[in-house]
Order: sequence, then C-alpha cells, then structure tokens
Amino acid sequence: MTLPLADSLKGRLIVSCQAPPGDPMRHTDTLVRMALAARDGGAAAVRVNEPEVVAATVAAVGLPVIGLWKDGDTGVYITPTVRHALALVEAGAAVVAADATARPRPDGSTFAELVEAVHAAGALVMADVSTFDEGRAAAGQGADFVGTTLSGYVPGSPRRTAPDLALVADLAAAIPTPVIAEGRIATPEQAAEALAAGALSVVVGTAITAPTALTRAFVAGLTS
Repeated sequence: MTLPLADSLKGRLIVSCQAPPGDPMRHTDTLVRMALAARDGGAAAVRVNEPEVVAATVAAVGLPVIGLWKDGDTGVYITPTVRHALALVEAGAAVVAADATARPRPDGSTFAELVEAVHAAGALVMADVSTFDEGRAAAGQGADFVGTTLSGYVPGSPRRTAPDLALVADLAAAIPTPVIAEGRIATPEQAAEALAAGALSVVVGTAITAPTALTRAFVAGLTS
C-alpha cells in the first residue's frame, strides 16, 4: 500500500492545513477551504489536525489526507496514543502522523504498537521525528514514512531557524523508508533543496496557510 501513495507524492508538495487554538482560521469549514485551495494550487496531499477536520477534508477535497491529532502542547502530543491514531483512521486518514521521538507516550504504549494498530486498521504511518536516531528507529518499527517534523522543537534537538536539510539527507541515505521534509520550509527554493537532499516530498504549512503568523512577521519587520 505504501508504494502507490509514495509514487503519487514523489517530488511533490504536501500542504499542512492547520490553525492553532484561538486562531480565527480554526474552524472546520475554513480549514477545508484551505485544503481545497491547496488542492487547486497543485498540492499532492494535505496534512490535517483532528478527526472532525480529517473527515470533512476527506469528504470534500479528494486528496490523500495525512491526519494527526494534537492533544495538549507539551511532551508527546501529536497523536500520542493508539486511541488517537485509530480515531484518525476511522475519520478516513490515509496516513496517520504521530510523534515518534524517544520520549514516553502518555498511555505507556510504544510507537511500534501504534504502527501495528494503524496498519491493522488499513492505514499508513508517518513518523514525526527530531533526530537521526529517532528516524532510524521509527523506520525499523515499521513506519511507512519518516518526517523531519520535530527537528528543532524537542529537547535534545538543536533549535534552528532554517530547515534541517542535513537530517533529511542523512536519513534519506541511511533508511529505505521514504523521508518527508517538514519544518521551517519557507520558500520554494528551500522546498527544492529538500528534494535535492533526498526527500520524497515536502510539507509546507506556515508559509502557505498561517496568515496570523505571517502578518506578525511583517509587523515585526516594520517595527524592529
């Protein structure tokens, strides 16, 4: 099942259609329209948060949906448990994205158990990692895709302002699992560099779908 989807994503853009709590864009209909706009712009897939939004996006957009469920904002909070993962599969996600860092999961489960449950339910898994060792471990535990999503956002992963293209390149050279570049990709040029580094495809979120954050950046630039 991985191969056909991987083929459809190869060399293409995935758009992350999300909004943080309290943001005016954080409404299901708005996020679905965001995904429709991404589709019309040529995206190959979308990355969407929460089962309700996943289900609505699957029904309306006609692209593969990478679903995740952010529960909280500290520790392992991206699809932290098997229960969260299976709810995303039930909502129609083709791929479930989940934190695959070395940190403990809140229910005491393992990432490998989450992978097994999602596969048994008929979907694929994207491992969100922050380091090379985590990516290699996730591949060994059966992840169908490894994303560099959490590089720079987790203790032990150095904070940075640019995409972690070195991690993309190192993982792409070391594991057979397709690597998806994600995190701080702000320009088309950086997206192309990620593909050149060995990424199967590239996820872009803030630079496309976060008007509040982008407005703040411009305001800061004018007032600094």
